[in-house]
Amino acid sequence: MSVHKDNKEFKKITTHALQAMKERSEKISMLTAYDFSMATIFDDAGIDILLVGDSASNVMAGHETTLPITLDQMIYHAASVIRAVKRSLVVVDLPFGSYQGNSKEALNSAIRIMKEAGAHSIKLEGGAEVIESVKRIISAGVPVMGHLGLTPQSIYKFGTYTVRAKEDAEAEELIKNAHLLEEAGCFAIVLEKIPATLGKRVAEKIKIPIIGIGAGMHVDGQVLVMHDMLGINKEFSPRFLRRYLNLYDQIFDATKQYITDVKSNDFPNENEQY
Repeated sequence: MSVHKDNKEFKKITTHALQAMKERSEKISMLTAYDFSMATIFDDAGIDILLVGDSASNVMAGHETTLPITLDQMIYHAASVIRAVKRSLVVVDLPFGSYQGNSKEALNSAIRIMKEAGAHSIKLEGGAEVIESVKRIISAGVPVMGHLGLTPQSIYKFGTYTVRAKEDAEAEELIKNAHLLEEAGCFAIVLEKIPATLGKRVAEKIKIPIIGIGAGMHVDGQVLVMHDMLGINKEFSPRFLRRYLNLYDQIFDATKQYITDVKSNDFPNENEQY
């Protein structure tokens, strides 16, 4: 099967389509989205997966961590994205406190996201400690994406956003957890901020797609936060980030020009009124 450069081969991206992409070594593209307008652009451009990330807590609401965002708020963002999408697979993060330690609550949270937002799948962080929740959600027919490595919802446990699994013991634990998630029925796993050599090992050992963010070039796909990729956010500059635009400065300059034009009575002009 040939790989089309315009990325339009699949009319609709499904978990089955992602598996086919891995099997023929076609890389998977993934970005976060939180609103209708940006999701429309990304979907039209041909992005494979849109993640309604709990990173909305940071980039949309201004919180320092992902912990404060609620299930209701995630459903609001997810519904906004779903209304825009024709092709992309939409994955929604289960927020902190909506699934840890209680598989029944995890299932209820996942069902709310699927029913109220119309989402296609959910994502949750962790391995062995959440495996009962993963199994219970999947058994109800909800596709689950896993997330290992740096898990931002556990930031206070780690105490730092530094690279994970540099030591052999933690690397082996990560590989074991990846196998557990695969066996439980996850359709893909995100690996965040781990050594590239480990990312390669996991992608080779695990049959389901492995999506990286700071996990090197040898995984099956890549994800970035849209605000980072578009340069809306200037403070965040990890090594794994490539900025494709510098929207902060462009929007800043446009706003300054608008202010000047309004103050000087240049806007609106004769052609811009009725």
